[in-house]
Amino acid sequence: MEQNQEILDGLKTAMEAELTGYNFYKMSSENVADKKAKETLAELAQEEMGHFKYLRHQYQSVLENGNYDFAAAFVKKPEDDTESPIFSDAIKERIKDSHYEVSVLTIGMKLEMEAMIFYRSCAEKADSAEAKQFYNELADWEQGHYKAFENELDMLKDDYWAANDFTPM
Repeated sequence: MEQNQEILDGLKTAMEAELTGYNFYKMSSENVADKKAKETLAELAQEEMGHFKYLRHQYQSVLENGNYDFAAAFVKKPEDDTESPIFSDAIKERIKDSHYEVSVLTIGMKLEMEAMIFYRSCAEKADSAEAKQFYNELADWEQGHYKAFENELDMLKDDYWAANDFTPM
C-alpha cells in the first residue's frame, strides 16, 4: 500500500473513532441526571470534536499536499484532571439506581483505551518525529480520559456493587 494511502486510512479510522466518542459523550451528557456529569461529558464531547476537526485538517493536508500540516495549531491538552470526579458526591445517595452512569464510565473507558492503543500504533508506524509526537500527544490525551473514568469507577464500584447485591459473599 502506498505510504500516503496508509496515512489517509489511519486518519479516517481516527476520525471515525473521534466522532464515535463525540456522539457517545454528547448523548451521555444529555441522559445523565447529575449536573456535574452533564458538564464534564459535554466538555469531553467538545474535546473529541476538536480532535476530529484537527484530524480532518490533517487528512485534507495529506490528501492535497502529500504530508501532514503540523503548522496548524492542535488544541492543547488541559492540565491533568484525572483526580477530578466526573460525578458530584450526590451520586452516592442514588448509587443503587446508577446503572446508566456506571455504564457510561465502563464504555467510556473502552472507547478511550481503544483510541489510546490505536494512536500509539500510529506513532510506532510514523516516519517522522513530528508525526510520532502528534500521535503520542493524542494517545496521552486519550489516556488522561481513560484514567479519569477509571478513577471515578474505582470510587463508585464497591458502593454500586454492594447496593445492588453484586458483591460476592
